[in-house]
Amino acid sequence: MSKGTYHTVNDYISSFDVSVQAALQELQSCILKAAPDARIMFNYGIPAYALIPEGKRDQQIMMAGYKKHVGLYPHPDVIEHFRRELAEYKTGKGSVQFPVEKQLPADLIVRMVQYRMKQLGIENG
Repeated sequence: MSKGTYHTVNDYISSFDVSVQAALQELQSCILKAAPDARIMFNYGIPAYALIPEGKRDQQIMMAGYKKHVGLYPHPDVIEHFRRELAEYKTGKGSVQFPVEKQLPADLIVRMVQYRMKQLGIENG
């Protein structure tokens, strides 16, 4: 994986091994399925999806690729709300790690993004 400044999410995704690329593409697809109007940007050097125009960090869903997992950064409230369903995954205060060798829980990811949108008072797309 090369580190640097990315101009597009595709540039970012293509900097990873094929298995990570596939997981990131699926993760992005889940985010955009729930939030089709999200504005794609970069925050902290990783893809971020602003749920409202010019949304700040707590109004974004972010994702990142790593060697053996992909990370989703929805918001600490979202992680807490879905804690039981996320029990098999490594979580942090506002993040969850999905191993690339396992199928992503697409429905759960979509519901997590929808939950954050509802918290922000955004109608689901």
